Amino acid sequence: MPDRNTTVLLVKPFRAGEPVALSNTPAVPPAPTAPTDVCLVKLLVGPGHPGTPGAPSTSPGIGIEVWLPTSANWNRIIRSYGSGGWAGGFQADPTRTGGTGAGNVFHLAAVGRGYAVSTSDHGHDGSNAGGGNGSFAMREDGGINTVLWRDFAERSMHELAVKTKALVKFFYGRPQRYAYWDGFSTGGRQGYKIAQRYPGDYDGILAGAPAFNWTRFITAEMYPQTVMLRDLGANIPEPKLNAVSASAGGACGAAALGFLLDPLQCRYDPTRDAAALCAGVTGNGGVVGINTDPGICLTLAEAKAINKIWYGQTTTGTYPDPRVDNGTRPPLPRGDHLWYGLPRDTSLTVLAGPTAFPIAADMVALELQDPSYAEPRFTNATGNRMDRWRTLDYAGLARAYRQGLALKSSFSDINTDDPDLSGARDRGVKVLSYHGLADDFIFVQGSIDYFTRAAAAIVGTRRLQDFNRLFLIPGLAHDSTFSRAGSIDPTTGLPTSVDKVPLPQPSTGRDELFTALRGWVEHGRAPNRIDLASANGSVTLPICSYPQKATYRGSGPPTAATSYTCG
Repeated sequence: MPDRNTTVLLVKPFRAGEPVALSNTPAVPPAPTAPTDVCLVKLLVGPGHPGTPGAPSTSPGIGIEVWLPTSANWNRIIRSYGSGGWAGGFQADPTRTGGTGAGNVFHLAAVGRGYAVSTSDHGHDGSNAGGGNGSFAMREDGGINTVLWRDFAERSMHELAVKTKALVKFFYGRPQRYAYWDGFSTGGRQGYKIAQRYPGDYDGILAGAPAFNWTRFITAEMYPQTVMLRDLGANIPEPKLNAVSASAGGACGAAALGFLLDPLQCRYDPTRDAAALCAGVTGNGGVVGINTDPGICLTLAEAKAINKIWYGQTTTGTYPDPRVDNGTRPPLPRGDHLWYGLPRDTSLTVLAGPTAFPIAADMVALELQDPSYAEPRFTNATGNRMDRWRTLDYAGLARAYRQGLALKSSFSDINTDDPDLSGARDRGVKVLSYHGLADDFIFVQGSIDYFTRAAAAIVGTRRLQDFNRLFLIPGLAHDSTFSRAGSIDPTTGLPTSVDKVPLPQPSTGRDELFTALRGWVEHGRAPNRIDLASANGSVTLPICSYPQKATYRGSGPPTAATSYTCG
């Protein structure tokens, strides 16, 4: 019996081995097959935001999709998944499944292991321009779409929890034993919004690479572009970006593994590296460049720009000597320093590539309330994308940063940076957070910053760790499928092979991080160390409950977890 805001859109069974496809499911890639007998239910939760049909800011409401294995195959656990980027999807479309490609495979694998799985489009669909960008967040008249901001920022997660639990109880005739949230990136932020605002919704929360500090870090994602365009007049070519990242990794000890165990301790400075500077260029400290390869050597201006990108956004484009301050110390903002930059050894090619990261351009347009600053996919009736982000100087980008904070309530507190987790603590919720130390989209320092502030709010790290633990994963890029490394290997000068990096394997029976969370919630086993293996099994390493980190014992192969302690 739906409530007055909820409509049942579709109920459809799939038999084990049958293609999971509806009438409008794309032929490419091929639809995955059902791993077990399963019932698909689609719901729409209004009221949404009315407007011109097809306009990005028009939405009928929040789409929800629930996958219910047969009673005999159900493990009595709900596993709700978060989304990525600006969210959006086809959950409210009765002719398509909500996810596409790898997303469907990933979720169906969990169904095959007995979980009742649910997902959401978080208030806007994936069939119009708003699905893949931030257009939905701006009304047709150019104003702030507070309704869809709220659905995206918080309401959709609560509705997903409430509706999934009610449907599970109706379908199986009994409630779940445990309910879990599993999200990465935007999904990680969504997990923390649940912990902060709706702590009764889930027993355990797995929050990967959480996109909290939303307006802060996304605005700072534009900073590499601002640095290069203002200081150099053009982007630094990719071979030079890879070469300087490889030099940083080599100088700080990445040669043994192909990535740094702790890049936040690296203070490499290319302005003082003769091997990085072009032959004849005089760097800092009287260093004279000796690199004769014009394709990878740096001018002094380029080397300084790289230091600025590593340090992170400032209001004036300054940076201190990296030997004194490499920009990684939380919390921020502090003085001129607004937010963090990419750690040394991490690939720079996404944020410092030929064009801006689209979400960052969208966010600047939404902060300045002017669609002309956005990237090409952003659409609004008052005017369209013109890539005016290219015109921003340091002061202009800082203005967008401050405006994002000033619009906190209008954006439905999208930053999700409230350090008060007492509600989750009091309800016995367990939160396991993790973040790649080579994340090339979301600065890992943001997770450390939040952990630091949450520990202060709860009066101590140990008290916070009673219910909230953070694990940092060396070498991991921004990749929810854990199939991509984010470092540059100093031995090759190219992105580190994922086969060399020990990463979680959620699509297999190991599912290390979620298994650790379940052990904590269901059996009281608080995780302190989780051993991971690379895809080919050649390297194993532990990840440790922060602030501990993997420390080499001083003997044994550096590629074996037994050679490390958490300390």
